[in-house]
Amino acid sequence: MSEDNFSTSRRRLMQGASLGVATAMMGSAWGAQPEDGLGASQRAAPLRDPREGFPHPPFQEQSQPWPGLAGKMTPQPDHGEASYRGSGKLLGRRALVTGGDSGIGRAAAIAFAREGADVAISYLPVEESDAKEVIDLIQKTGRKALALPGDIRNEAFCQNMVARVIATFGGIDLLVNNAGRQHSFGSILEIPTDYFDWTLKTNLYAMFWITKAAVAHMPPGSAIVNTASVNAYDPSENLLDYSLTKGAIVTFTKGLAKQMIKRGIRVNGVAPGPFWTPLQVSGGQTEKNLHEFGQTTPMGRPGQPAEIAHVYVQLAAAESSYVTGQIYGESGGRGQP
Repeated sequence: MSEDNFSTSRRRLMQGASLGVATAMMGSAWGAQPEDGLGASQRAAPLRDPREGFPHPPFQEQSQPWPGLAGKMTPQPDHGEASYRGSGKLLGRRALVTGGDSGIGRAAAIAFAREGADVAISYLPVEESDAKEVIDLIQKTGRKALALPGDIRNEAFCQNMVARVIATFGGIDLLVNNAGRQHSFGSILEIPTDYFDWTLKTNLYAMFWITKAAVAHMPPGSAIVNTASVNAYDPSENLLDYSLTKGAIVTFTKGLAKQMIKRGIRVNGVAPGPFWTPLQVSGGQTEKNLHEFGQTTPMGRPGQPAEIAHVYVQLAAAESSYVTGQIYGESGGRGQP
């Protein structure tokens, strides 16, 4: 071997030895890692039977005036207040969640904050007691919270709401259109025009107005998540007008996704099945249906809002960069998509 080749080989040997020492030192500095590469906090939770440990029908008779309060339901819904643990998936994001005082919107708002986002919630003024709890939970994560009471059936309010989010948070890059109106009627002959208008204004007009106001200010990488329903695919006979709006939300989501990807904004939707929320006890179900709510699913129970929050987080997170125009179902084993 020539002197030059010997010197080159010796340098490589010494570099490899130095790298090995450095790696060993780093391993010592950071602490020994388990063979699977996961820290204790990342280990899987114990297996849990999804059929057990959740409220099951029959549910006791109960009724509230619209729009209902989660705090007065029996049993009270689980929104993840004590269970959701974040991992920084939405760190630094700025979110608006409509209907964020209770139900699925509340679960999403709590999860977003614990994932690192500043969160604004819209709600009706009569829902103030529920909303205060959510604002407090968001603030306890160290993130900014913004309460936006008002009626989203008013276009000017929707536009002002988005403007307030931008002014308070310095922008907006996450939007969850979740607020909804649901009222049970046995026949189309029983649906008053003012109720029909109420449902469409809440579920469709508001979504259109809020989205239109928001996307003008949303940077590339932003995400929109709309709440549809299993009723878009398998409409309940007592929820004709509600089902109509949920089918429209699916179409709106898929069409908007094709437009917005040209701006770098992803748009997706979630189609929940039966979930235990104030919608059900404030006129959204008949007394008979409420008593048996969730019983016809293969799991034999309704979902709890905490069980669907992770779907909203996943659709909002940057790691879902190739996901747009999709509708994700969660319905306890029955329904589409």
